[in-house]
Amino acid sequence: ELQQKVEETELLKMELQMLETERVRLSLVEEKLLDILQLLQQLRDLNISKRALGKILLSTLESCRDPQPGKAHVFEVLDTLQQELTACELLHREPVEQGQSPQSLSNTLVISC
Repeated sequence: ELQQKVEETELLKMELQMLETERVRLSLVEEKLLDILQLLQQLRDLNISKRALGKILLSTLESCRDPQPGKAHVFEVLDTLQQELTACELLHREPVEQGQSPQSLSNTLVISC
């Protein structure tokens, strides 16, 4: 009976360890999703077009088509999406001044007559 209790205790310890591992994994997913949502919010505030956002998403899905061995597919997709969003050039531009179009910012050295 004592041996049975020891075995049950060991099984419960293993189950607890698995639950803790899963909790950590879910916590990491949650952090990654929050980062992605913040990037999406920034892009929305910059009025990114639906077409540009769709291209980012399709690019992410295309690059994650074949899962890499040893890496959870969910993490791979989330990491790639975060990298794609972070690399979006709109996030790295200077804010557009009122009354000035984005195109006129690229031609700031042109002198108008």
